[in-house]
Amino acid sequence: IIVILNLEVLVSECEIIGNPTALSETGSPIPNPTRVEQFNGATQYGLMAGNSSNTTTKPSDNVPLFQNSMAGNSSNFATRPSDKVPVFQPTVQPSYRPAPNYKNHGAIMKNEAPARIIPISALNPYQGRWAIKARVTAKGDIRRYHNAKGDGKVFSFDLLDSDGGEIRVTCFNALLDRFYEVVEVGKVYVVSRGNLRPAQKNYNHLNNEWEILLENGSTVDLCPDEDSSIPTQRFDFRPINEIEDAQNNAILDIIGVVTSVNPCTTIQRKNGMETQKRTMNLKDMSGRSVEVTMWGDFCNREGSQLQGMVERGIFPVLAVKAGKVSDFSGKSVGTISSTQLFINPDSAEAHSLRQWFDSGGRDASTQSISRDITPGASRNEIRKTVAQIKDEGLGMGDKPDWITVKATVIFFKNESFFYTACPNMIGDRQCNKKVTKSTTGNWTCDKCDREFEECDYRYLLQFQIQDHSGTAWVTAFQEAGQELLGCSATELNALKEREDPRFADTMLNCLFQEYLLRLKVKEESYGDERKVKNTAVKVEKVDPSGESKFLLDLISKSSALH
Repeated sequence: IIVILNLEVLVSECEIIGNPTALSETGSPIPNPTRVEQFNGATQYGLMAGNSSNTTTKPSDNVPLFQNSMAGNSSNFATRPSDKVPVFQPTVQPSYRPAPNYKNHGAIMKNEAPARIIPISALNPYQGRWAIKARVTAKGDIRRYHNAKGDGKVFSFDLLDSDGGEIRVTCFNALLDRFYEVVEVGKVYVVSRGNLRPAQKNYNHLNNEWEILLENGSTVDLCPDEDSSIPTQRFDFRPINEIEDAQNNAILDIIGVVTSVNPCTTIQRKNGMETQKRTMNLKDMSGRSVEVTMWGDFCNREGSQLQGMVERGIFPVLAVKAGKVSDFSGKSVGTISSTQLFINPDSAEAHSLRQWFDSGGRDASTQSISRDITPGASRNEIRKTVAQIKDEGLGMGDKPDWITVKATVIFFKNESFFYTACPNMIGDRQCNKKVTKSTTGNWTCDKCDREFEECDYRYLLQFQIQDHSGTAWVTAFQEAGQELLGCSATELNALKEREDPRFADTMLNCLFQEYLLRLKVKEESYGDERKVKNTAVKVEKVDPSGESKFLLDLISKSSALH
């Protein structure tokens, strides 16, 4: 909108080009058009050049005047109420005026005032300028990816403000290089000028529908003064007994007392990559316990510390932030990349648990929600006997059956308990395909089409188990074999080649011992014959105390059904 405050008449009289005539309603010309005086008394015909507004005619001659604008606005007109005969005014030809000369006075100054700090809960994509002040509660690792645009890298960090609002911030490529070293967990920052987009709930567990994508104009400034109004962490703890009803893959926070920690093992994922795994058990005042699985760096970082504390008789309180629920074996909780573990946190929940445990909770009976104890549950969630594998036709369907069997190992095939594997690394994973020795003395991999001076040894262990109902053959690969024998295939093969008596002792020490074996039961083809194969995916010794509690709980549930 342009508001004109003043006008100056440059040309009061000028020559009229042509012979304009006004027409009456009947179409006959009016020889003498009415003259109109306006703008400082200068006599003009029609409207002044460039004037697009209605012009009032001189109050003489009771005749309405219809005026044409030079700007081409045919709707501009003025009328007189006393006469119905219209008189059209001629249009004045404007004099030539050169185009204005606009000088370059430089860039227009931007509004450099600092953006107003608002709560995280008030953020929305329609705000132009904003800033938030929050504490970094979690910082993810750098992840690399490849897509149609090429290779890239990304990392994220989570923010928490004084109102309890949380949001995730993500940086790609050049912005990662700019901010990754700047951001530190526990420190307070002012973040502004980011792009808000819908949160990707497959990867973002925070209670916020938006997440921030940093751009070139974004800023992340450290606050030098500590802000005590912003908490260091925000938890939404769920009692362990509520995990039984939680959906698979749900993300939640739990807290409990660590009662046991198992040794760290190396397992191979479905994509062929190897990773570290460690399990432990938590119990709380709800009368339930749950198995927590740590993956990757958690095993050697917090896992080693927890194991050392439990072995010294110290049972710490552990808070798990953003654990992932799994229903693979009953219900359990596992770590993901955004999970955080806090040992003996300074919180009211932790102090209450410690007081309960020390005043008698240590000896309180608890029921594990991670064990297959529910009668009438689906096949992959209950314990079976050896005879039931055949009697119930397990493994005969399209998908494998997953069961737990308590049995005794009675025999090992010690002639061939391993296979020679390819040591070549393909990206982040090892090939692990079988290699054969060539005439040159090197090991050849058909998949990699390469020769290697050394090979890797991996378990392909076959043994027989027995319970009160019968016997069955079981195959164990690398991870399960290591859990059973307590050493790697490479170490055991070295003992055998040296004819070290410890080789036989390793085997004998496992015989006639009771184990809980997690089995994958699936029918496979061997030539023209189809046979059910039992593969051990997890092996652990029977804990007498835990097994007694399991049986008591089973009796209680069976009695309740009858």
